[in-house]
Amino acid sequence: MNGDPVHSSKSTYHSALRARRRRATWWLAALIGALATSLAVPAIGGAATAPVPTPAPAAPAPPPPASNPNDYTCAGQIGPGKAEDGGEETPVQYEFSCNGQITGYQLQTQLPVTGIEGSPLVTNYAGTPLKEAFSCGGAFPGYAVNCVGATTAEPNEHITGQFTIGWKLCTEPRVDPLLTVTYAYLEKGAIVQAISGPFDLGRPNGCPATALSGKTRLDAYQGPEPKKSKKSKKGGRHGKHGRGRGHGGTKGAKHSGR
Repeated sequence: MNGDPVHSSKSTYHSALRARRRRATWWLAALIGALATSLAVPAIGGAATAPVPTPAPAAPAPPPPASNPNDYTCAGQIGPGKAEDGGEETPVQYEFSCNGQITGYQLQTQLPVTGIEGSPLVTNYAGTPLKEAFSCGGAFPGYAVNCVGATTAEPNEHITGQFTIGWKLCTEPRVDPLLTVTYAYLEKGAIVQAISGPFDLGRPNGCPATALSGKTRLDAYQGPEPKKSKKSKKGGRHGKHGRGRGHGGTKGAKHSGR
């Protein structure tokens, strides 16, 4: 019986020791968890408040090239040009692009052109200058700017040039050029030339509005198309007989003259 109290005290001692170790382990784990949480809070807060960089928008892909060089689509505009030192004329800058390769173009104006820039700038769709160039000429004062050269096979290249006029850019009537483009190529050993247009480059940008604003040369309303009258149709039928009778007379001559 004397051994039972000793054994009982040892068991109690070991149980208390194990309990103390468990509490120490728990407190250690709690301390480590609290420390990790305190370190993580600034990082989480920083991640939530830091601005997220916006990726740069991808450059738009150029439109597909046209399959028929006689059916190109071209678009452009005109505006104030760069004045030369001592120049008295008004510079007009034009720019355009087409969805296919070209080897020449013409600008037709309704008002006299007094001079041109000899070598327009050619850039690709991304705006990088190209080695390809055009040479321009014409009779001045005149109503056309004629340019020959070549763009590459890449479509939607941008062409920027300049011509001059003898009055202020915004004075009415304002210059409104039409654009026609050409493309010459070899097919079965022969030179073939395609042509597309005209395309209206419009009135100058940057000018105040007037009563004529928005009325370009191609889309301005000119009134309804003339209709053939019944009288003219009837006259046409009589004309056939008149020509038949008019080999030696005056009636046939009158009808053929109209």
